[in-house]
Amino acid sequence: MRLATVTTPGGTTAALLGERGWRALPAPDLSALLAATDAAGTGWDPATLAEQAGADLPDAVPVLALPRPGKVICCGLNYGEHIQETGRELPTHPTLFAKFADTLTGPDDELALAEGVQWDWEAELAVVVGRTLRRAGRDEARAAIAGYTVANDLSARDWQYRTLQWLQGKAWDATTPVGPVVVTPDELDPFAGVDVICRINGEEVQRDSTRTLVFDCADLLAYVSTFATLRPGDLVLTGTPGGVGVARDPKRFLADGDVLETEVAGIGTLRNTVRLTPLTTLSQEDSHGA
Repeated sequence: MRLATVTTPGGTTAALLGERGWRALPAPDLSALLAATDAAGTGWDPATLAEQAGADLPDAVPVLALPRPGKVICCGLNYGEHIQETGRELPTHPTLFAKFADTLTGPDDELALAEGVQWDWEAELAVVVGRTLRRAGRDEARAAIAGYTVANDLSARDWQYRTLQWLQGKAWDATTPVGPVVVTPDELDPFAGVDVICRINGEEVQRDSTRTLVFDCADLLAYVSTFATLRPGDLVLTGTPGGVGVARDPKRFLADGDVLETEVAGIGTLRNTVRLTPLTTLSQEDSHGA
């Protein structure tokens, strides 16, 4: 089953893709739909969604699928090849960091990125949480997955490496495209392996299978739920394959006008054009005097 938040002449709505196209679901977006099932105490049951689908939406266009996640948790260093290209050892525990909902943007949106910053690409599979998880085991975590979507964790490398903490390189507004759809687990099995791919202006720069993840989707949800409650609509990004720009010789970063394509086989493709814009910041003197 394919789900999305779509825009129509009447506004946005959660939607289900049927044989004839998109059909409306009873919520303004997927974040609201997931929250409603949680509030009702019914749990996430994709099998009932077809019964709830209403009017056909012939002019529907997918936009940011999950506009209001309570948490966006990301895993770094989770593909063997990417770990090797950074010169690190295989981790014994997931390397985690957080983003905010404001970092997310739509599947076809332009990326207004600050010029003079080293913008790098990171194609990723993202997991959508469908049920509340607290200190869950692996089987419970896997059963709580609502579906999967595509993400690109764009990273400001020079800002990321200013300190040992990555937040300032990962949490820029509207720099993480997500979508275009959420595919439910009955139609997609990342545990068996699906390809994660990134292209810049048609040139493939990343490709690997989720089969090679060090920590798979269930591992990550169970681990995170040990210290933080995961709720319906939360997103967990599972890490990026090898091939990022900062690890190349010479290093390569995104340029103005680049078309960034991020694909997960069986889900779909994000297509985002880079637009570099001037960055206005506080001077060192002003920041120290605040």
